[in-house]
Amino acid sequence: MALTQRLEFRQSQSLVMTPQLMQAIKLLQLSNLDLTTFVEEELERNPLLERANDEAPAGEAPAEAGQYGDNDDFGGSHSDEPGGGPGEAFEPGQEEWMSKDLGTRAEIEQTLDTGLDNVFSEEPAEAAARNAQDAAPTTYTEWGGGASGDEDYNLEAFVAAETTLGDHLAEQLSVAFTGPAQRMIGQYLIDLVDEAGYLPGDLGQAAERLGATQADVEGVLAVLQKFDPPGVCARNLSECLAIQLRELDRYDPAMQALVEHLDLLAKRDIVALRKICGVDDEDIADMIGEIRRLNPKPGMKFGSARLQTMVPDVYVRPGPDGGWHVELNSDTLPRVLVNQTYYSQLSKKIGKDGDKSYFTDALQNATWLVRALDQRARTILKVATEIVRQQDGFFTHGVAHLRPLNLKAVADAIQMHESTVSRVTANKYMATNRGTFELKYFFTASIASADGGEAHSAEAVRHHIKQLIDSEEPAAILSDDTIVERLRASGIDIARRTVAKYREAMRIPSSVQRRRDKQSALGNVLSTALSDRSRNTEPA
Repeated sequence: MALTQRLEFRQSQSLVMTPQLMQAIKLLQLSNLDLTTFVEEELERNPLLERANDEAPAGEAPAEAGQYGDNDDFGGSHSDEPGGGPGEAFEPGQEEWMSKDLGTRAEIEQTLDTGLDNVFSEEPAEAAARNAQDAAPTTYTEWGGGASGDEDYNLEAFVAAETTLGDHLAEQLSVAFTGPAQRMIGQYLIDLVDEAGYLPGDLGQAAERLGATQADVEGVLAVLQKFDPPGVCARNLSECLAIQLRELDRYDPAMQALVEHLDLLAKRDIVALRKICGVDDEDIADMIGEIRRLNPKPGMKFGSARLQTMVPDVYVRPGPDGGWHVELNSDTLPRVLVNQTYYSQLSKKIGKDGDKSYFTDALQNATWLVRALDQRARTILKVATEIVRQQDGFFTHGVAHLRPLNLKAVADAIQMHESTVSRVTANKYMATNRGTFELKYFFTASIASADGGEAHSAEAVRHHIKQLIDSEEPAAILSDDTIVERLRASGIDIARRTVAKYREAMRIPSSVQRRRDKQSALGNVLSTALSDRSRNTEPA
């Protein structure tokens, strides 16, 4: 078989991911906050982009003419007469006054028609400054010591910085210790404290890294545990509560036994706790009440993260014809425009090839960004409208009527790819008459029907399970098997392990724990009622 060389022509199609296409895909999955940040960066980077709501006030010339071009070239003119234009008469700039020769003293006095002594006071500058300091402030900004005009007034200048837990502990550390070695150990331990105020359980590595003994670390830790807030720098919950109880002078042997057996308290095993602590029912109830009044996370009051307000991207409102009206939240859509006028003006003046190519690329990027933002808004509205159509029962009757839905069903209905629908539904929220939900909330798995009918949504089944558990009586707690039987009686074919998984996902305890909790709560109610009755029946 001979090897030869030859030329062949082949025609094929392939998808090339251009930078503009990758940018459009990226914009689809951004949240409204991330999108606003991205557009702000593009506005700073691209000179041909501008906000759509940026309008020059009446009576002012456009910023482009005065900033980027010469007035003569764009038809601008100045009038020396009072009525020659909409503004005031032309006045020379500061540079012209500074460069002008004012002449001698005699010429200046002749021009002003008076002596310089009548114009400029002979009072020294020091006396003028002293009088200005002694004068009482006449405006609010002078009292505040801030800006002198409304334009420079910044309310954020009066906002105090938040004190973090680390800063609060570091301030106390500088007072508690004077030795550099102890301060180094203390600062290292403070850096290990988490936002809840806890230290890691094992501090052996801290002693090795610092080159100190374990006794030195424990000594510094004992002092740190006396810092404010009470309970900080603890290594576990029991130690945190013990520190707070010592601060309140309530850490007696009975309370110590209770703190050391918090697992029994979590299980509501009051009988075992009463035996371990050696107290009666009234004392154990008072001790448990004191434990509940303590703060298990003392560090959360310092420098907690701010919660960002969730702004919906889509609004769903009832329509006049009984349907649903879907609209985009215009406040979350950035409004940008391409400044074609500025580009046409610059194209006439630019002579270098490098500058021309730069502004040409800027024009293409700006045009593509505007189109990508418009396409993003249309895609979100299309996907949201289809979700509302598919989940009409949820909006009308509630969670129990939520239908099983997947990405493919929506993608086929709007003739888009599943990946596009997945990106659109990421980090997007919908405000409805039943609350605000993420778009992915409406996509749930399906659970088969027991009678072979229409499948049920997993979220609707969770809602049904929660309703059954909330309505159970303390004397008849529903086990997972009983819940399975009742669901199958309602036409839902579900396994016991699925019920247990849904129950644990909703943070609902087991039937044994719920029985103990409800019986304990019922006992507390009965004891309170009996004590009130005994007080009422006592003779006056």
